[in-house]
Amino acid sequence: MPLRETPLWLDKTSPPHVTTLVVIAGVSALSMNIFLPALPSMASYFEADYALVQLAISAYLGVTALLQIIIGPLSDRYGRRPVLLVGIGTFVFATLGCVFSTSIESLLFFRMLQAGVASGIVLSRAIVRDMVPPEQAASMIGYVTMGMSVVPMIGPALGGVLNEAFGWQASFVMLGVLGLVVWGLVWLDLGETNRDKSDSFGAQFRAYPDLVRSRRFWGYALTAGFASGAFFAFLGGAPFVSTVILGLNSAEMGGYFGIVAFGYMAGNFLSGRYARRAGINRMMLSGSIVAASGALISMGLFEAGILHPLSLFGPMFLVGVGNGLTLPSANAGMISVRPKLAGSASGLGGAIMIGGGAALSALTGVILSEKSGALPLFLLMLAVSILAVLTSLYVIRVARQAGALGAELPD
Repeated sequence: MPLRETPLWLDKTSPPHVTTLVVIAGVSALSMNIFLPALPSMASYFEADYALVQLAISAYLGVTALLQIIIGPLSDRYGRRPVLLVGIGTFVFATLGCVFSTSIESLLFFRMLQAGVASGIVLSRAIVRDMVPPEQAASMIGYVTMGMSVVPMIGPALGGVLNEAFGWQASFVMLGVLGLVVWGLVWLDLGETNRDKSDSFGAQFRAYPDLVRSRRFWGYALTAGFASGAFFAFLGGAPFVSTVILGLNSAEMGGYFGIVAFGYMAGNFLSGRYARRAGINRMMLSGSIVAASGALISMGLFEAGILHPLSLFGPMFLVGVGNGLTLPSANAGMISVRPKLAGSASGLGGAIMIGGGAALSALTGVILSEKSGALPLFLLMLAVSILAVLTSLYVIRVARQAGALGAELPD
């Protein structure tokens, strides 16, 4: 049956409603951070080192990065809808495994399988690009991500309360229930938006060289990678700094995480409002500068001896705003360099972004200690934010030479 042009709610013969895209991406984001406050409890429950339990974040991000390389081409070949249904179904099964894990090894195994939900983040971007042109895509991705950011805003707070009341398993129970609901929503509402499927899966990988030869694709991908890297470094290091250095319990820490997510929502609102007017390249540059200022302020407060939760989480509001300004435009740029490869570009770019985040998250677990304090975390966040500024400037330079996005010109 042909796909209708206008989205109709709960009609799988039409493009998905924007609410569906928000929920799909939201459960993917929630799976990353709802159990952050429970990490110390999980380490105690399994009698494992914090660095090992922290692999539930960093190794999960690494598997997510690898999957995104495959998810994009699969969706370009077979369509967005079937890949989403399989990915979210795998997530529900793996979440059940996490709940009943009796060892840290089995928990980490099922946690890696949970990465199937990454199809939600990858394909929500590709679906938007299927529906609208580049500048409008940046605006729509901004609004989708703004709505999605409400989920991680309350996720750590909710996870902290669940952990205090019922134990670490409660967060995974909630993820499983939400996964079932989202699977049903995709089945009922998400019509296939990929109307130009490739001839074969191999053809998609053979098209990768054309994508990776694009200087502008690498500029957008690296900007997204460095910008999100600051946030992922914070995800990896904030639980340690909060509990060991600041003495917060899991519920308190989860509540403070909402400040960062609120900043991210605000940045995405600004992207949705101004990306079409300002242009995606200027939005990226502005966001990267704002994020760098947040890391710098936190570092200054801690170095001045002001060891308060707001010294850590307050300036991270600016990191959230910066990411909200940068990522929608960087993602829209990535998937618009070669429009016929939107799924592949979203997957490869997402792999670069999440893979870098995994490495930075793992690195923070290694470099932080009671002796070092929080300084290594802030230095790392500041360094990658400055790199995002530099790659944004690089994209602006290349754009002046190569012309409009999507043009079949060497870039």
